[in-house]
Amino acid sequence: MKQNSIARSTAVCLMATLSDASLTTAQDAVTTLESMVVTAESEADETNQQGWLPDVVGAAIFAGKKTAVIDLDAQARIVGNNYRQALSQTPGLLLAEESSPLVSLGYRGLNPHRAQFTQVLRDGIPIHADQFGYPEAYYTPPLDTVDRIEFLHGGAALQHGPQPGGALNYITHRPRTDKPFSARTQHIIGSDDLYSTFSSADGTVDKLGYYLYFNHRESDGFRSANSDYDLNNAAIKLLYSLDNGGKIILNADTYEENHGEPGGLSIADFNSGSLKATRLNDELSLDRDSVSLTYEVEPTPDSFFTTSAWWVDYRRSSYRQDDGGFGVPPAPNKPFKTEEQQFDTLGIDSRYRVNWGSDSQHTFTTGVQIYHVDSPRTDSISNSPTVKKSERQVFYLPVFAENKFSFGKFFITPGLRVENVWQDVERLGTGAKDDDENHILLGGLGAEYATDARSSIYGNISQSYRPKIYTEAVPSDALSDVPDDLEEGKALEYELGYRTRPQDWLTLDASAFLLSFKDQIGTLGNTTANVGDSIHKGIDLSASTDLLELVTGADSYGALDWYVNATLLDAEFTSGDADGNTPQYAPDYILRTGLNYNYQDKLKVTFGGTFLGDHFANDNNTANFKVPAYMVWDLTAEYKIHDNVRLIGGINNLFDESYFARVRNDGIDPANGRNCYIGTSFEF
Repeated sequence: MKQNSIARSTAVCLMATLSDASLTTAQDAVTTLESMVVTAESEADETNQQGWLPDVVGAAIFAGKKTAVIDLDAQARIVGNNYRQALSQTPGLLLAEESSPLVSLGYRGLNPHRAQFTQVLRDGIPIHADQFGYPEAYYTPPLDTVDRIEFLHGGAALQHGPQPGGALNYITHRPRTDKPFSARTQHIIGSDDLYSTFSSADGTVDKLGYYLYFNHRESDGFRSANSDYDLNNAAIKLLYSLDNGGKIILNADTYEENHGEPGGLSIADFNSGSLKATRLNDELSLDRDSVSLTYEVEPTPDSFFTTSAWWVDYRRSSYRQDDGGFGVPPAPNKPFKTEEQQFDTLGIDSRYRVNWGSDSQHTFTTGVQIYHVDSPRTDSISNSPTVKKSERQVFYLPVFAENKFSFGKFFITPGLRVENVWQDVERLGTGAKDDDENHILLGGLGAEYATDARSSIYGNISQSYRPKIYTEAVPSDALSDVPDDLEEGKALEYELGYRTRPQDWLTLDASAFLLSFKDQIGTLGNTTANVGDSIHKGIDLSASTDLLELVTGADSYGALDWYVNATLLDAEFTSGDADGNTPQYAPDYILRTGLNYNYQDKLKVTFGGTFLGDHFANDNNTANFKVPAYMVWDLTAEYKIHDNVRLIGGINNLFDESYFARVRNDGIDPANGRNCYIGTSFEF
């Protein structure tokens, strides 16, 4: 409504300066301005309330595709990037929890490690260390600076990349426009010596908006030793509004994070309740600096153009002791391995959308990306003078085009994406080298039928693929082997669903899916190979209802939203050495449910639970890697005690569930037990 007031005031001032003869014209201007703003506001509200994206947003088309919008303002403030809470209202994603600040997300039975099968973006710009050679999302933005998270399933993600696990897009806050200056500073303390602070300032002066923040988080961790972490992130965003209605957005960001790696536990240790550290010296550190420049404009009422250029300097370092086993610490005299990786990235992404046809009812969009990364790597061992060095680089040039054809209540959206990837990997001094070139044509087809103004049936068929990464292109040591005929993994996904918002207090979205993944890359002994095919099929369900509005027909007592999200999954390898096994991290069910209470944004309380069925953390389904079923409940709240002061508090794992959600080769990574936090936010 702030923009509405601005538009109305501007138009009224215009009327006051016009002669009586021009009064009708000015009144028309008022009507037009208010209509434009109300339309924009209603689209934004619809995006946040209904749980999925509109048919067209900016240069993107979502008609006939499955999407989810995670509105972080709809729940009590999340502290410490707790993704168990952040993902509470979207199905399809599995969180493999760990003790560090890093995030691992799986999709419908695909490997969750660092979300490497899912494209991860911030404001449409990829944030993996490298999209193809090393697709691991070590960095994610602090949730305090995120307005919403958009998750794009299957064909909806084809506009952002070929990854079979969809796309996760963090949409960060822009400068506020109703004040020249505002600020807040938030300080939280909690269990395990947690201290978290987030401070920001933003506003708009004339045509220039600014938003800057600093985030620091540290903790000793809940393991007996070596699970401490320290994180710092600072950024500034400048937004300049041009006379043609366009915007130029400059964003500069710096991030550093260090954490210990306490190692895994044996099954016996976990069952005894032990939280000991089995690796006392292992640690990992990250340093990331980035700058991006974005220009966006609506050249006409029926078109939209945006282009972004970015530079990223990303450094990853690990220091780990050699030897050890599953839950077994390394011998004290064993050497240490140091691994240094650098990723220097330059990228440009441009997209254009135009509405066409006799009534501008059809929509066409196209885009191209130019992306290059240099990634030298150095490996050394403490007891050896030998230093292994690798030179790696990726050049990426994808082009996509989609068109939404509208025929009354029926929409059909065909799309094509041409992948052009050149990857060079060389292990210096050994002769091991791989020059890989891929030119892949991917297609998608979406369709949607609007059964009424608030309901529709949608369906989608889309292709995706995963090329071999750096470590799969060239052997990491003399004992490993990579065959010349190694194929990239290929996937085909089908989705059919129904979504509706028949009343303001009720939202439903249900779909059935089938994901066929062929030629997956894995290891057979010391050989990297295409290990087999798998089929992943199931049902996604998302529902929410405002119980208070349902019962009282009004919102005078606030909103009490009850939500349920579920994924029912049946996944199985159909060929290869793992034939008949269940793919890793593919439980039969993932269920999330809870209550969000909001009283006029003065009091927010969120009580939510996460339930997962039994599953395995490897494709071989070995006993050590079995993850038993678990359920975890979290309680968070915030209360505005003054116009400038909020109290924030919460209890994670409220009922002290003993569980683990991640298993690695060095053992079980236990999850934290009951822990709590409390703090204040001062806002001006």
